[in-house]
Amino acid sequence: MAGPAPTGDALAGYLRGQATEFLRALRLHRENGSGANGSEGSVDAALALRRAARRISATLHTFQPLLDTDWSEGMRPELAWVSGTLAMEHAYTSRLERLLTALHRLSGTDPTAPAAGSRVAPAAGSRADVAAGSRAGTAAGARADAAAGSRAAGAAPVPQRAAPRDAGLRNPPPSTPERSNLTVGAAKAGALLDRQLTLARTRAHSTALQAMGSSRFHAIADKVAVLASEVPLTKTATTTDLRPLATAAHDRLTDAVTALPLITAGHPYNAAALIHGLSPDTVPHPQDAPWHQVRLLLRLHRYAREVVLGEPDGTSDLRLLAAGQALNQHRDASEAAAAAAQAARTPRIAPATAYALGVLHADQRHEVEAARFTFQQCWQKEAVSTR
Repeated sequence: MAGPAPTGDALAGYLRGQATEFLRALRLHRENGSGANGSEGSVDAALALRRAARRISATLHTFQPLLDTDWSEGMRPELAWVSGTLAMEHAYTSRLERLLTALHRLSGTDPTAPAAGSRVAPAAGSRADVAAGSRAGTAAGARADAAAGSRAAGAAPVPQRAAPRDAGLRNPPPSTPERSNLTVGAAKAGALLDRQLTLARTRAHSTALQAMGSSRFHAIADKVAVLASEVPLTKTATTTDLRPLATAAHDRLTDAVTALPLITAGHPYNAAALIHGLSPDTVPHPQDAPWHQVRLLLRLHRYAREVVLGEPDGTSDLRLLAAGQALNQHRDASEAAAAAAQAARTPRIAPATAYALGVLHADQRHEVEAARFTFQQCWQKEAVSTR
């Protein structure tokens, strides 16, 4: 039985709750300190800060007609800055772990172990090395597709092809030239990725510390503190139904999903997705942008449901959670593939290192395809359930 229509009072209560969460997380972050790498408590507090900032910003976007325009337009970009700045260190940490784990899985060796010989092989033209790695990576990545699909699909089960006999990691066939070449380059590829991403993570950590000590951040925290007790609603907000605005957020998501190539995503392998990755062009992968946009719109839809239905964490619809997790996997895999491609463009790296990075890039692009396939399955279930 449907209850009364949610109005501006529900919106104000939700925003006050998220503002309180933001302030609580900020206090915990300060209490736990922020050393060179940050304690576990400070990391958890930073995650809570990001969650609250995202929810406040998304709610201001979706329900802007019910809020003071100047105030909401000033708050949203500032909260997005906070969330984005705090997210970078975690992103680099997760990306490095993902890539090193994939290298270990593909080569059957520990990519962090010292490479045989301390001298790097003579330069072999980074573009040529990269191209060779990409071609070899396509072949090796195809064999890893079944395993990659299951991992990227973590949120929901997806059909998988039977893994070939040579896809096992514990007893790889020693006579396979591709496996031997990959083993040779995996250690140096892992060391290269470790250097690059650890440096990026350290810089992101320093940036986050500087940001949280800046006058800009303190101004945002002061505004959030005011929001915890007073929400600047319009005069008509208390009698306005929130559901049409939440429905508009769902419609924008549906339109964006409709524009996606879900027929292509219905196949477990999309060879066209590998063509762009290791070219000299460093722009983002052209196939990924629409999927990233859908991920953001899905988040807006979930947060709007939290406001309208009174869900604290939006956990009532498992299909939406599964779809969101698939798109998170898509984002992580696409960014990991880009990091492997960027490492492969490093000047004067050995051919075996470029080869290993090419295989790694192909593997992560297969993870991208598996995540798209999983999202397609989740969205079809969502569409059927809403008919």
